[in-house]
Amino acid sequence: MITPSASDRIVVDSAGWIEYLAGGPKANGFAAYLDSQAVLLLPSIVVYKVLKKLYRELGKGIADVFMSHAFDLGNRLIPLTLQIALKASIVSLEDRLPMTDAIIYTTASHENAQLITSDAHFANLPGVVLI
Repeated sequence: MITPSASDRIVVDSAGWIEYLAGGPKANGFAAYLDSQAVLLLPSIVVYKVLKKLYRELGKGIADVFMSHAFDLGNRLIPLTLQIALKASIVSLEDRLPMTDAIIYTTASHENAQLITSDAHFANLPGVVLI
């Protein structure tokens, strides 16, 4: 089995999933990554954030569509481990990221993946692609 390089591994943050599924103005930018051949990883914290927002703001139907995507990813779902949580707390302090953003960024870094986002909190951090 070939191990993908960092450029082949991506994490799309919660804002990206929401834009993509809701057909927002940046949906096509995120679709380029979500529909690509890259290895898409999904942190558990992104599942929580996306599902909550979609369910609350757009209804159960679109939330179920996201859950279908999440279950399809199978072993590419990344849990919040002790190692990631500890590193994320330091990242949060050093880079002034809110808790969830620090966990998402740290998860991507831990998995040698690029973080794809439109969230300005991540501007100027290594390994981030802003849409």
